Amino acid sequence: MTDAENPHAGQGMVVLDIGGDVGALVVSTPADMAGVEIEICPSGRRGHEPDEGLDWWIGEWRSHDHPSDGPVGHGHRHARAAWPHVAVIPRPSPTGLHPCAVYPGLVEGTYDLWVRPDGPTVLTVSVVGAQVTTADWP
Repeated sequence: MTDAENPHAGQGMVVLDIGGDVGALVVSTPADMAGVEIEICPSGRRGHEPDEGLDWWIGEWRSHDHPSDGPVGHGHRHARAAWPHVAVIPRPSPTGLHPCAVYPGLVEGTYDLWVRPDGPTVLTVSVVGAQVTTADWP
């Protein structure tokens, strides 16, 4: 996601919808990944048809479009099923800006993550309900 898509991205707090069997995931990344989109799906399901996060992603993720003249990996408009994805955004922290990808509502389970649209699976993370799980991008 770029500032052109969401001029408020990276500003202010992130609302996490957690509790019961729903947790959140924050993936810390190197600074040079700012703007890169990271896709996510339940572990082992990546080879299947994308399912829009229907039974494991809580909340709306498809409320944005990507301009066709944006960075590599953009130019899609979600015309068909896709795996949920978020952009790495430098977010304020007590120690300064912290580049990360935030997945605000995931049902407890294990997830695979990769750079959109078709990079190799780089990270597998177990999310615990009612907690914020943190992970570092390798």
